[in-house]
Amino acid sequence: MSNAILVVGGGFSGLTAAIEAAELGHDVYIVEKTPFLGGRVAQLNKYFPKLCPPSCGLEIQFQRIRNNPRIKFFTLAQVTALSGTKGDYAVQVTVQPRYTAPHNADLGLFASALEGETANEFDFGLSKRKALYKSMPFAFPARYVLDPKSLTAADAAKLAGCKFVNLNEEPKTIELKVGAIVVATGWKPYDVTRLANLGAGQLKNVVSNMQFERLASPFGPTGGKIVRPSDGVAPRNVCFVQCAGSRDQNHLNYCSYICCMASIKQSLYLAEQLPDAHADVYYIDLRTPGRYVNVLDRCKATGKVSFVKGKVANLEQAEGDKVTVQVEDAIRGEKLTLTYDLVVLATGMQPTLSEDKLPLPLPLDDDGFVTGGEEAGIFAAGCAVMPLDVTRSAQTGTAAALKAVQAVKGR
Repeated sequence: MSNAILVVGGGFSGLTAAIEAAELGHDVYIVEKTPFLGGRVAQLNKYFPKLCPPSCGLEIQFQRIRNNPRIKFFTLAQVTALSGTKGDYAVQVTVQPRYTAPHNADLGLFASALEGETANEFDFGLSKRKALYKSMPFAFPARYVLDPKSLTAADAAKLAGCKFVNLNEEPKTIELKVGAIVVATGWKPYDVTRLANLGAGQLKNVVSNMQFERLASPFGPTGGKIVRPSDGVAPRNVCFVQCAGSRDQNHLNYCSYICCMASIKQSLYLAEQLPDAHADVYYIDLRTPGRYVNVLDRCKATGKVSFVKGKVANLEQAEGDKVTVQVEDAIRGEKLTLTYDLVVLATGMQPTLSEDKLPLPLPLDDDGFVTGGEEAGIFAAGCAVMPLDVTRSAQTGTAAALKAVQAVKGR
């Protein structure tokens, strides 16, 4: 029997669950499939409710992990098998090689000297990265990772003499004994290329809401300058398309909860950085839960944002890399055809488990959200359960940790 707890997922809810359980005296293992902890929050420019940068909350979490010897984490790792029962699980974890030395050597000069580049997944393809990289300045662990697939032959030769790089490193499998499991696998943006009428991935200057976050981020592809991807010019008029794929039986059949607030927040980015720009937000229903209505009031007070009740039907490429938007103004009963410099699609939150399965006895609903598992000592947190903002994700992480602690103590 084990008092240890496994946390699957190193995003905000997973980190919260791990820290809470460890501070109650339990050994905790975090398994994260990407090279760095932090999850989707790390990709934001600012997050609610204080509209502070991601480093504000994440660096506190990282420091608590560093200072707690009960927490061990594995990045580039995935759960590949599970056996046993509640209170006595054997978890098989496969860890992919990082190809760099197990300490925080500054490999920045080596990285900058490399020639090969590939699309930067952290920036959702808006930039390129080297084969040797860190995703963000405050990345944790603060250890470079090497992507051998992005190396040119010349790059491989340059790294051959580097004592901090080992291209011969192999994957390894470890086994963990745990009594309970917290599943905090998070979410991913809905694939907007499936929205043929909205032209994402085909039309110039049509971006997703998460791509817009990266454009606004000071460590994003443009250094925080909100510009059009096609030519680097600041937009004068911007269109936000709400429910892009959400509340649609052909795509995501539910409201993703945070999309309206994300667009309101991003409209504030625009008003603060580009005072001559104007934004139109087209919505079905404008949802600002609880105290977030204050942010909507603040946005309206700028005089730079208009909210129009109406569903966007189609986007088309226009001259000068502009985008033509066909939309119905539901209040006036008018069909409009307008042209914008930049269009932002408020795409929904899709649970990671809708496509990436875990070898765990987890019941899922038709959309991929976790609906049970607690009788087996497996507790879901964050956006694995439902669409949530950062604050509520953290709260569910705390709740899942307490349930896991009670499960191993009361077995």
